[in-house]
Amino acid sequence: TVPAEALRPSATGAGVGVAAPIRVPTSVEPAADFIVAVVNAEPITNNEVRSALQRVLQQLAQQRRPQPDIRELASQVLERLINEKAQLQVARESGILVDSAAIDQAEQGVARQNQMDVTELRARLAREAAGHTQLRDQLRDQLLLTRLREREVEMRVRVSDSEVDQYLQEQQANTDPANLEINLAQILVVVPDSATPVQLAALQARAQRALDRARAGEDFVALVREFSDAPDLANGGQMGLRKADRYPALFVDATKNLAVGDIAALVRSSAGFHILKVFEKVNAALPTMAVTQSRARHILLRVSPQLSEAAASAKLSDLKKRIVTKQADFAALAREHSQDASAAEGGDLGWASPGQFVPEFEDAMNRLAPGQVSDPVVSRFGVHLIELTERRKATLTPAQQREAVRVMLREKKLDEAYTLWAQDIRGKAYVEMREPPQ
Repeated sequence: TVPAEALRPSATGAGVGVAAPIRVPTSVEPAADFIVAVVNAEPITNNEVRSALQRVLQQLAQQRRPQPDIRELASQVLERLINEKAQLQVARESGILVDSAAIDQAEQGVARQNQMDVTELRARLAREAAGHTQLRDQLRDQLLLTRLREREVEMRVRVSDSEVDQYLQEQQANTDPANLEINLAQILVVVPDSATPVQLAALQARAQRALDRARAGEDFVALVREFSDAPDLANGGQMGLRKADRYPALFVDATKNLAVGDIAALVRSSAGFHILKVFEKVNAALPTMAVTQSRARHILLRVSPQLSEAAASAKLSDLKKRIVTKQADFAALAREHSQDASAAEGGDLGWASPGQFVPEFEDAMNRLAPGQVSDPVVSRFGVHLIELTERRKATLTPAQQREAVRVMLREKKLDEAYTLWAQDIRGKAYVEMREPPQ
């Protein structure tokens, strides 16, 4: 089992109001500055809107997406800045703080996103007016907003067992081919257009023998080689995972009520007789059954008035040096220093599927190769040192699939909860729109 200190209690990220990833800013054309809006006595300037608008346009260009109407986009950017300003005021009033260690970690993420190291990033930003300071201010604001949302929205969202049950029942009853992907394998016994009734009966008997042997448990690939007249036998008769509507309708009808591994009754088409076996069946509305799991261990230091994020990061950096130089064992240091329930197990978190850890932890873990140790990682639980021990391909058990459904439903509820929360913050804020000077 994975201790709560590493589990993802929320889905911080896309779709939950987190600002778009920051790209390295480029220079903004100089323009006369003026106040365009006031949010609870704090101004938003024209240049702030222009800078945010340029970052959005840069992202659209990088993603090769068409540029929308510039006036409409500018209006959307201004509204986002108003919402963020109001939320940042709430965060500061609530006493939420962001340590420089967390900003350093976020800055490393920006460098990776731009395919450079932190030194290169800072050198590039040094060529721009207030570039590095502006970046760190943006990162601090994003972290403040994230922590506020975690506390005010994400920690309150729960998904009950009955909600999971209801969703599974609805999806299992959903037979819409648009939601279904299947991988069928076939044995094809071709029937020529000129076949006589005697020849047709012989070919049908041949196909029936193949079907009987397949249902008796014989190796399907061997039967494909022995019986199939299909031109491509390289994949053991498999036709590939694809949307159900990309298969002939008679194939879908013959297999729609079958489970993976089952074999359909004999199917007759204009080409001949088909023996169909279901190799995969994926409902696009359900989590995938095959995942890459990771096994990691960590050392967690909790932030407190006696231990700042920076001090915890420095201590974990020293522990990492001892581990990578073979002066100390990770498990032994975890038992000695880690401040969570995994300490007794040498920091071992067990096998975990995607989505089980908080994003900060999971992103850092996913960049590791087995045996590698991360730099200190700041999360809402404190500061972690992570070692990836193993990775494997695994099929989710029914219990694990339920948890994957729970995560998926929680993401949806978070979107809805965040929207209502943000609207409430916006509604309580005093916002005055200003006309540009004439």
